[in-house]
Amino acid sequence: MCPFINDDFVLQNETAKKLYNSFAKDLPIIDYHCHIIPEEIAKNVQFTNISDIWFAGDHYKWRLMRAAGIDEKYITGSATPKEKFMAWAKVIGKAFGSPLYHWNCLELARYFGIYEPLTEKNAEDIWNKTTALMTEYPEKFTSRALITNSNVELLCTTDDPIDSLEWHKLIASDDSFKPVVLPSFRPDKILDIEKKDYKEYIAKLSAVCGFEIKTLDNLIKAVDARIDYFNSVGCKIADHGFEKLLYEDATKDEVAVIFEKGLENELSFEELSKFKAYILVHCATRYNELDWTMQYHFGCIRDVNKKRFDTMGVNCGCDSISGAYDFVTPLSRTLSKLSETDSLPRTILYSLNPNDNTVIDTLIGCFQCGDKAVRVQHGSAWWFNDNLDGMVNQMKSLATQSYFPGFVGMLTDSRSFLSYTRHEYFRRILCNLLGEQIEKGYFPYDEDILKDIVESICYKNAKALF
Repeated sequence: MCPFINDDFVLQNETAKKLYNSFAKDLPIIDYHCHIIPEEIAKNVQFTNISDIWFAGDHYKWRLMRAAGIDEKYITGSATPKEKFMAWAKVIGKAFGSPLYHWNCLELARYFGIYEPLTEKNAEDIWNKTTALMTEYPEKFTSRALITNSNVELLCTTDDPIDSLEWHKLIASDDSFKPVVLPSFRPDKILDIEKKDYKEYIAKLSAVCGFEIKTLDNLIKAVDARIDYFNSVGCKIADHGFEKLLYEDATKDEVAVIFEKGLENELSFEELSKFKAYILVHCATRYNELDWTMQYHFGCIRDVNKKRFDTMGVNCGCDSISGAYDFVTPLSRTLSKLSETDSLPRTILYSLNPNDNTVIDTLIGCFQCGDKAVRVQHGSAWWFNDNLDGMVNQMKSLATQSYFPGFVGMLTDSRSFLSYTRHEYFRRILCNLLGEQIEKGYFPYDEDILKDIVESICYKNAKALF
């Protein structure tokens, strides 16, 4: 019987197989948005069992296990690595329809040479096989080896403006490690003036910058200083996360008053909108000056389970897609404001709500500048959507409304060193989609054109950002 993960996995037509094997399969990976901890790369962390790689920070798995009725002890609690693995095997073996099923099968195949899906029945055997491999070949299961052997050419971590970036500098200084690891600028905490710990964060930013931040001029000076510092360490991309996008025009004098008020008191919705819009536009303008790319992530409501948040904190698997709201008005006004002064940077938009696909794809068409193919992008299917159906729907919408060959392609958005198989998954889905359309007679088979489309989406377009 053919193993579940085989050469034709996901590739359901002959054209798809040819496109994938000829043009996509062996391309290097540019992972321009992930949550890998740079310290773990710098220290070349050694993994001794599969659970240590699979479960640390992986809220995808945590959510599925909770949904299957697994006690928290075996998810984030005190259970041993083997006990957690056995509990996971009990769940994943029956997880029909979950992208985690495909991801886990790919990870077992690519990193351990195990081509049988994990189930409760074979869990003991697979635990023993993976543990034996990691014991016999420890050099293959370090953070750096996993990145290098995954054919990763470049990855971008996600970093707070106050970060020293010391680990990035250490990695860059080591010529023996070939993949490039760059920081990304994630200034959410600078914009989130409504948060309870905002004043505390501003104090930390003040300490890093070496001057007290009590006025808007001080804040702008600090933002610029940190952007310049990140740029000096090789940063080429920024990322902003929003529960809701807000925008309201305001003068600098208005925002100066709002900032000083916000350090001590609660702000109105209008005041929040003015402050956030002003800082966001300033950041975007600086990114454009430095030829950075700017990412917007929105459509997510965070930490909705207060009890679990109070006990476990952020990123514990209690985030959800937000309901429908008008993000188009504030987003379009932001992009328009930047366009007025020719300050719109290369931009990638991601919504967690899949119902927003066509809206985004029509919006980006309003702000293309003619200087770069798809200067304003609709990013790959994100988070709850990075599954087979989600990717296909996002790509079909993008192809229908925009210029598909300009698509910047896949990213892992992951904390795991085994998640690079998601690029393989994406490439197979992309080639299958193209092959399906070609074999239906909707697009001609021109090998030169198809080669360029596949290579551009899987590699070249992302590489061009850096």
